[in-house]
Amino acid sequence: MLKNKTYLLPIIIAAAVAVGVFIGGKLSFNDTPEKLFSTNSKKDKLNRLIDYIDYEYVDDVNTDSIVDVTVNNILDKLDPHSVYIPKEQQARVAESMKGDFVGVGISFYMYRDSLAVIRPIEGGPSIKAGIKAGDRILVANQDTLYGKNLSSQEIVNTLKGDDKTKIKLSVYRPSEAKILDITIKRAAVPLKSVDSYYLLSDNFGYIRINRFAESTYREFKTALDELQEKGITKLALDLRNNPGGYLGIAEQIADEFLEDDKLILFTKNKSGAIDKAFATRKGDFEDGEIYVLINEKSASASEIVAGAIQDNDRGTIIGRRSFGKGLVQREMGLGDGSSVRLTVSRYYTPTGRSIQRSYENGTKDYYNQFYKRYENGELFSADSIKVADSLIFKTPKGKIVYGGGGIIPDVFVPLEESQEAAWVNTLLKSGFMSFFSFEYLDGHRNKFAAISEEDFIENIEVEDATVDDFIYYAEDRGLKIDLNPYRENLKRHIKSTFAEQLYGKNAQQRILKDNDPMLEALMHVDETETVEDFVLDE
Repeated sequence: MLKNKTYLLPIIIAAAVAVGVFIGGKLSFNDTPEKLFSTNSKKDKLNRLIDYIDYEYVDDVNTDSIVDVTVNNILDKLDPHSVYIPKEQQARVAESMKGDFVGVGISFYMYRDSLAVIRPIEGGPSIKAGIKAGDRILVANQDTLYGKNLSSQEIVNTLKGDDKTKIKLSVYRPSEAKILDITIKRAAVPLKSVDSYYLLSDNFGYIRINRFAESTYREFKTALDELQEKGITKLALDLRNNPGGYLGIAEQIADEFLEDDKLILFTKNKSGAIDKAFATRKGDFEDGEIYVLINEKSASASEIVAGAIQDNDRGTIIGRRSFGKGLVQREMGLGDGSSVRLTVSRYYTPTGRSIQRSYENGTKDYYNQFYKRYENGELFSADSIKVADSLIFKTPKGKIVYGGGGIIPDVFVPLEESQEAAWVNTLLKSGFMSFFSFEYLDGHRNKFAAISEEDFIENIEVEDATVDDFIYYAEDRGLKIDLNPYRENLKRHIKSTFAEQLYGKNAQQRILKDNDPMLEALMHVDETETVEDFVLDE
């Protein structure tokens, strides 16, 4: 018996060592024995409450929804930018930040209860397969898509799928009055974050970025390289209405404009650890003139770029005070497909400014501060922007800049306050113009088929009869506005909407640029010798 026990002893010791190694691999080396084997009463309290509701409560309750509410309530007590992403939204959020999705690649409307293609997306598989603007997709893999009042999301879910899988479509083409069978192999479809880029003049380029996604730097470099090949020495970087995105992408873009070793920003976390980001040797526009356009909806990564340019005396910031978000989030999975974006640090511009707005009165008050800016007049006059003396900083060349509540531009451009601008914005948001444009183009596709983008922008004008048709169209759908005083403005926006549906965002922006107050201000600044020489009428 003793002999057998002696024989088993090495096996027992080896097993114990293996278990110890496994447990040790799962533990943090920073934890003390007291931490590792103690319970967390706060976590236990929440877990027990959920268990009590699951097993003891008198009625059946969806505890998943309770957990979601609890998580949101906890995060709401922290700051406005720490947010919960439920698992059903995770894929859509990830796609937006990744810069592409897997699908067939079409822009569409549900028109008269059928799926009508506005235009196939450039770089997507539908163009290769032969899908054209105006096509009606009737059936997808034997699923009927017409006559069912399907939502846009239901359509998207049908058309999306795994990479390289095939989808068989039955397509009616009105221009040929026949039904076609088209098979598309699903592939990555780009979600462009660089809306447009073009020449403002012979040596003056323009690039508009709508968010900072994974693909943004690559898109930006493509645009910048093409503009530099055309000989630009000046660049307008349009970050208006850009809510931000990845900090690292903002650093890469700022690096294109700053000399080697210039500070882009620094972050500071809970423990006080500071992490600095510096410009590298790879900048391709370090000698050119740079102008950055911002407004009250430019936030986060947009403010990082604008702040780096301003604090390094590198260029001119034009527009209105930016949103004021100086917090950095990191996304963390919660184990069930959901995640949380938790604020982990604050960032500071090169002069040491924090541009984060106060959120001490809660999230609701935080977002209502935008309306307070409107009410106190700061969107219409630079003199109405109030900043505490303690938030004044100086750049290396002695220029005064301000912390707290956003980036204040070097050149202020007021928000348009006219009745005409208000009504036209209402029209654009209503969707009337987009639907009208689709219907008009649908009846005139042969007319536009042979017109190039350049020819359309330079030579095509919207006729008075087309404006009349639009006014009747809007009135028939309940619009109670006399649009006749705004005919010239309507012509411009109808043409730009036609251009977007025919050629894309770049064509639309090129048409709208001539009546853009901020671009007008930009060109005036460029004509003066110094920013100080320029005074914008308010």
